[in-house]
Amino acid sequence: MSERPRLTVLSGPSGVGKSTVVAHMRKQFPEVWLSVSATTRHPRPGERDGVQYHFVDNEQFDKLVANGELLEWAVFAGNRYGTPRQAVVEKLDKGEPVLLEIDLQGARQVKESMPEAQLVFLAPPSWEELVRRLTGRGTESQDVIDERLAAARIELAAEAEFDTTLVNTSVEQVAAELLALLGVA
Repeated sequence: MSERPRLTVLSGPSGVGKSTVVAHMRKQFPEVWLSVSATTRHPRPGERDGVQYHFVDNEQFDKLVANGELLEWAVFAGNRYGTPRQAVVEKLDKGEPVLLEIDLQGARQVKESMPEAQLVFLAPPSWEELVRRLTGRGTESQDVIDERLAAARIELAAEAEFDTTLVNTSVEQVAAELLALLGVA
């Protein structure tokens, strides 16, 4: 039997382009399974339940936590986010590579419960570029942007905790590097 694939965790500061890189990668290799997180936040325009997130209310999220059904979970900008455990374990047991796109707090929790996980840090080309990306979204209030920038400073300082750092200067290049780390390309 072949060796069980490693769980790969992609993390980095808000606005660094994690979702963009993952979307590009999955266009080329749709067989890479990306865990869909549960969240208590409301959908943004164009987001669909079960695709970008599993949108749940606070009571449903409480049950997931209480029943140990989340591999990791965190609170961010007043909303909770978490990774359903069962689907991740099932995919790994079948020999399929699994990618989690989560925040620093979640990455630390995963490393604690699954030390064999491969942690990949996605870094911005510069602080100025990260600020530009975060303020240019136009989807959040200034308070949320300020909170994300404060969190980004802390997240950037944690880069050394990761196994690998990829700098997001080119979505295509980073997607290719991530695929190589996943053992897909």
